[in-house]
Amino acid sequence: MSDTLRAPCAYQEEIKKSRFAAHAAPVAGVAEAMAFFAQHSDPAATHNCWAYRIGQAYRFHDDGEPGGTAGRPILQAIEGQGLDRVAVLVTRWFGGIKLGAGGLVRAYGGCAAQCLRLGSREPIIEMALVACRCAYGELPLFKARLAQAGAAVQAEAFDADGVALTLSVPRAALAELERTAADVTRGRAHWQVRDAG
Repeated sequence: MSDTLRAPCAYQEEIKKSRFAAHAAPVAGVAEAMAFFAQHSDPAATHNCWAYRIGQAYRFHDDGEPGGTAGRPILQAIEGQGLDRVAVLVTRWFGGIKLGAGGLVRAYGGCAAQCLRLGSREPIIEMALVACRCAYGELPLFKARLAQAGAAVQAEAFDADGVALTLSVPRAALAELERTAADVTRGRAHWQVRDAG
C-alpha cells in the first residue's frame, strides 16, 4: 500500500542565487494535476517544472531546462518517497549563476523531495463500488454498520420494495460488510460489487 499527501504543502530555498519554490498536493486524476500546475505556476518565473504520479499514470515536464534535469528528478522524488496520487511543481527564478546539469538535477530533485518530506501523509485506501438493497426499517442500523467500517453511501433510491444503495466500501472490508449486509437484511441485501478500484 502506498501513501498520498493529506494536504498541499510548499517549500522554498535559494541555490546559487536562483530561487526554487516547490508546491505539492494530493490529486485524484490527471485533470486535477494539470489544474494544480496552472494555478501555482508563475508566468514571471524562469521555469515552472513539474511531475505527477497517479497509479500507473505519470508525466513530467522540464519547461525549457535541459532534458531530464528538472521534471524527471521531481518524479524520482515522488517515487523515492513511495507516494502516489501526487503532483509536484518546482518553480525557478534564475539568479545569474548556471548550475550545470548535475546541479539542476540536485536542485529540482532535492527541492521536491524536501517539500514532500514536510507534507503530512495518509495511506491510500482502495475503494470498491457496491450496489445492495435493504428494507426501510433496516436502513438506520445498516448505515451505522457501514460508517463503522469506513464505507459511505454514494446514492440511495427509495421504491416500494425498500432502498437501493450505492456504496463506496474499503476493499479490505468488502467480505466483512457483505456478511453484515446479509445479517442485517436476513439475506435479502443482493450485495453486488460493481467496480473495484
